[in-house]
Amino acid sequence: MSLALELDRYLNIRRSLGYDLRTDERILRRFVTFAVNDGATHVSTDLVLRWHATLAGAGTSTRAARVGTVRVFAQWLSGLDPDHEVPLRGLLPDRYRRVRPYIYNEGEITAIVTGAGMLPSIYGMRGLTCSTLFGLIAATGLRISEALRLDPGDLDAESGVLRVRYGKLGKERLLPLDTSAAARLSTYGIERDRLLGRASDAMFVTCKGTRLTDCGARYNFAQVCQQIGLRTPQLYQRHGRGPRIHDLRHTFAARTMIDWYRSGKNPAREMLKLTTYLGHSSPSNTYWYLEAVPELLELASARIMDSSHGEASQ
Repeated sequence: MSLALELDRYLNIRRSLGYDLRTDERILRRFVTFAVNDGATHVSTDLVLRWHATLAGAGTSTRAARVGTVRVFAQWLSGLDPDHEVPLRGLLPDRYRRVRPYIYNEGEITAIVTGAGMLPSIYGMRGLTCSTLFGLIAATGLRISEALRLDPGDLDAESGVLRVRYGKLGKERLLPLDTSAAARLSTYGIERDRLLGRASDAMFVTCKGTRLTDCGARYNFAQVCQQIGLRTPQLYQRHGRGPRIHDLRHTFAARTMIDWYRSGKNPAREMLKLTTYLGHSSPSNTYWYLEAVPELLELASARIMDSSHGEASQ
C-alpha cells in the first residue's frame, strides 16, 4: 500500500464530507514525504516522533496539533491495514488556551480601514481591496477564509444579501447586509473590474487579478497595524505580535451582544440569531464571549442581579 496514494484517497473522502483540509494536507504531505524517504511502509509512533523532531520549533499546542493530525490519518490507515500503529492520544502534551480576543474600538477600526486604503501599489488595487476586505469583516464578523472565497456573484446588491458558500465544515449561509456595506461592496466591484479591465472571477483580488490569499491578507493587515501603532514595527517584513485580523470578527460579536444588554433586549432570545449569523456550530461557541470579554461579563452579571432583585421584591 502506497502511503502517498492512501493520503490522496483520505483527503478526497474527508473533503467530500465538507472538511477544509488545507492545513492538514500540508502537515500530512510533509509526514508522508519523510516516511517515504525514511523507507517506511507503515506508520509507527517512533516514525511520527522522528518526523516531528525534524520540524521547526513551535508552541505546545501547535506541536500537539501536528501529531494529532497524523494520528487521525494513522487511524484511517489502521482500519485498512492493522500493521499501522496509531500513536497514543496525548503523545505530546497540549496546553492550549483559547486566546482572549482583542476588542477594537471604533477609532481603531476606522484607522485600520483608512490605513489599508493607503497601502501602496501601482494601480491602487492593493489599498482598494484591503480596505474593503477589512471593513467587510468588521461589519459582518465573517471569518477571513469565508471572505476570501467570496465571488462577485455571491453579492445580491439589490436585496442586500451576501451568500457565504464556504463556511466552516462546508456550511452555507445567507447574510443580510447593512445598506452601507452592500453599497460599499458594489462600488468596490465596479472599481475593481475597471482597474482589471475585465470582470473578475473573485471578489477580493491582488494587483495581478488573482484571488487574494490568506497569507497576503494577514501580511497586509500586519503592515497596517504596524503603521497605525497597534503592532510594533518589525524588520524584514515580519508580522510581529498584536491584535489579529480575526479579532475584527470577535469585535463584531462582542459589540453586538453589548448592544443587546444596553438596549434591554433578551440575550437568550437573540443568541440563536447571532450564532446563525456567525456560522457557529453551537450557541455555546457564541456564549464564550460572555467570559472572554470583561465588559460583557459585567453587563451579564448586572442583568442577573437586577433580575434577582426584581423577583425578590415580588
